[in-house]
Amino acid sequence: MAVLGIEGGIFGSALEEFNRAATVLGLERGIWNILSHPKRQITVSCPVLMDSGEIQVFTGYRVQYNLALGPAKGGIRYHPGVTLDEVTALAAWMTWKCALANIPFGGGKGGVTCDPTRLSRRELEALTRRYVAEIIDAIGPEKDIPAPDVNTNEQVMAWVMDTYSMHVGHTTTGIVTGKPLELGGSLGRREATGRGVMIVTREALKHLGRDLAHATVAVQGFGNVGSISAELIAREGATIVAVVDWKGGVHNAAGLDIPKLVEYVRVNPEHTVAGFPGGDPITNDEFWALDVDVLIPAALENQITVDNVGLIRARLVVEGANGPTTPDANKLLHDRNVLVIPDILANGGGVTVSYFEWVQDRHGYFWSEREVNERLEAKMCEAFEATLRTALQYRVDMRTAAYMVAINRVATVTRMRGMYA
Repeated sequence: MAVLGIEGGIFGSALEEFNRAATVLGLERGIWNILSHPKRQITVSCPVLMDSGEIQVFTGYRVQYNLALGPAKGGIRYHPGVTLDEVTALAAWMTWKCALANIPFGGGKGGVTCDPTRLSRRELEALTRRYVAEIIDAIGPEKDIPAPDVNTNEQVMAWVMDTYSMHVGHTTTGIVTGKPLELGGSLGRREATGRGVMIVTREALKHLGRDLAHATVAVQGFGNVGSISAELIAREGATIVAVVDWKGGVHNAAGLDIPKLVEYVRVNPEHTVAGFPGGDPITNDEFWALDVDVLIPAALENQITVDNVGLIRARLVVEGANGPTTPDANKLLHDRNVLVIPDILANGGGVTVSYFEWVQDRHGYFWSEREVNERLEAKMCEAFEATLRTALQYRVDMRTAAYMVAINRVATVTRMRGMYA
């Protein structure tokens, strides 16, 4: 089967992963064509009155990749590097992530090209409200449900919810997930992605005959996902020996004190691990080359490439970030018998608890944190087991297996629904 879809860029990488799994599945050409193209790509201009009195126009995007399983689900990110290609790839990954988690959502993603660190709180709110107003016809609790992503948080989601609610004339909590608890958020949501990373790390080590309590771990990125993953994994007894972020890194072979590191980053004006007194500085190359059991890339896309994959000595790579490993690097890791737990499995905890939040909002009844965590545990273990079972059955790597499980679910529903003409 020939490779279909858009070539190059981050979306090109996402399609490579899709094509590989679709080939093993023997996916028919018509369904292949449908699933390799985004359903809807929206580009909007967002003029904002800045504090200086000048008007600046920001570019925003919202991509709905596939809606076969249900309304689109995906975060909104604010970053200078946001592009339509990136958002499309992220929406595609969300499609497969939701399908793998076996929740009734399609895949979506949004973003605004901006540097939020240079915006005042008022400017950030104005940008958020204008962006939501520009895409408002495309979103809704039964159409497309945004969530936090890179450089967005509970407060931004509160502004999204309020803007949408003002437009429709009534409070609509189900329009967005990752909200403050007071506005219909779910207990356990903030920790959900990191908790999911911890769960699949534990399950993967079991498969390898290892115990998480005795594992050594290195983490790239110390935002929400990286820091919470590190905290929860450390609580299980593992030793976090190194953390790096955008500014620098810190290493301690005896183990970093993660609660102290979290507090250090919180009070640090630059919010970085660089300079933490509980360890020694470490460079990126030194980080990748660490002799550890587990490596968790939890930063941005394309961090493990053919240029640095040869440095990696870890036995297990767990992708906390979206798309941190390029397809060529993934193949090289697989050839070296390094087990890679792909992003659509490893970081699926966030969207799973987002689904729980959406369900709670729609029913107007909220679960305890224990109930949320128990349901998340069950979902993550089910997804891991389905992926591992497929990998062993077809003798493929875990990434291909995860895509196979997800693609098969979306393809099955697409066939059942038929073609609207």
